[in-house]
Amino acid sequence: MLKATSAILPSRDFDQTSAFYTKIGFEETGRWSDHGYMILRMDEIEVHFFGHPDQKPYDSDHGVYIRTTDVDKLDNHLKTLDLPANGIPRYHPVEDKEWGMRELAILDPDGNLLRVGQFL
Repeated sequence: MLKATSAILPSRDFDQTSAFYTKIGFEETGRWSDHGYMILRMDEIEVHFFGHPDQKPYDSDHGVYIRTTDVDKLDNHLKTLDLPANGIPRYHPVEDKEWGMRELAILDPDGNLLRVGQFL
């Protein structure tokens, strides 16, 4: 019955958000500036954004967990982008976690956390 879910995250600036996500492999599939809404997609994953110009990246508590069958493929791509390891935005390379997942983390320019992982 249920098939998919999409995170809805804040964005201070749709152009900046779209540029960041496009760099990591997403494609912008829709933007409705008059309604303050944007959708980005990678493979079967959609991430939705609502306009929030007052979003404070260092105070953000927004995030999403994305499951994949090949986290290393995405990690290999992200390693080529020279994303920072500290500050915002930032990227934490893939590693095996004690809770049975192999995962990486990305913090976008608005402080939204994306964890991407697969079962060990």
